[in-house]
Amino acid sequence: MPPRLWPSSFSHLWSPKIIRASPSTPLHHSLLPRTSVRLASQRGPQRTQYNRFGNIQILYSLWRTSPNFRYGVGAVGLSSGGFYYYNLEQVPVSGRRRFNCISTAREESVGESGYRRVIQQYGQDILPPDHPHSRMVNKVLGRLIPAAGLERQKWDVKVIDDPEEKNAFVLPGGKVFVFSGILPICAGEDGLAAVLGHEIAHNVAHHTCEKMSQMAFLIPFALLLTWILDISVQDSGFILDVALERPGSRKMESEADYIGLLMMAQACYDPSVAVGVWERMAKEEQYAPPQILSTHPTSKNRMKVIQEWLP
Repeated sequence: MPPRLWPSSFSHLWSPKIIRASPSTPLHHSLLPRTSVRLASQRGPQRTQYNRFGNIQILYSLWRTSPNFRYGVGAVGLSSGGFYYYNLEQVPVSGRRRFNCISTAREESVGESGYRRVIQQYGQDILPPDHPHSRMVNKVLGRLIPAAGLERQKWDVKVIDDPEEKNAFVLPGGKVFVFSGILPICAGEDGLAAVLGHEIAHNVAHHTCEKMSQMAFLIPFALLLTWILDISVQDSGFILDVALERPGSRKMESEADYIGLLMMAQACYDPSVAVGVWERMAKEEQYAPPQILSTHPTSKNRMKVIQEWLP
């Protein structure tokens, strides 16, 4: 056993392990009071207390103590409000007031990009212009386009041979795509006019511009929500999507239904046929999500609203 490094009268102050320390061990490493070791073991590792909404407290503190912060918030609010008010406009036909800061030229550029992507994906399935489906779609469009006042646009119609896809859409700039799977649901020219009238109405109302304009406020708001609530960007994006973006999309879809019905009537098609179209569509929607999670109203709700509009 190595010789003791201190008098026996002090042995009660030290750890037994340290008493057996080698003489070669530096004193400042081996001579640790037992009381210090016990206190350190009781405290454990130091941890910073987590405060989930600490950023809100920071903002509140800055608001109370910093006039410059309040002036900055006020300046941002006034400039954002002025920008929003300056870009308010009325939707054609429906007259709804909305925010739009995107030009129609930019909208058509986006439509052209989408057109190239669709052609690249479905080009091999496009039916020739002399196919009966293609001829019917062109015939219906020939009556709807003058009713929409869009004769000057360069229209391009493509019918895609896909019996399983029950869809149709019109990209900005007059790019029309109809999947053959939706034709049985249309059940004739009047039903096809209901579907195409709805899709053309999106162009009449420039809904693509409106959706792009929303990003000017939704993206900064999502980043601010991420910081304030200390959540991920995906979580804040989902919250804003369900709370703002999807309800706005459903409003645009209903507006397109309304404008499309007027367009049908102007083109001498029977608007009441639209009820049957959505009734048949509802039977196809076996796994449709609840309306609150969808970008479109449910087919049953569309039928109900259309019946109220018909008179």
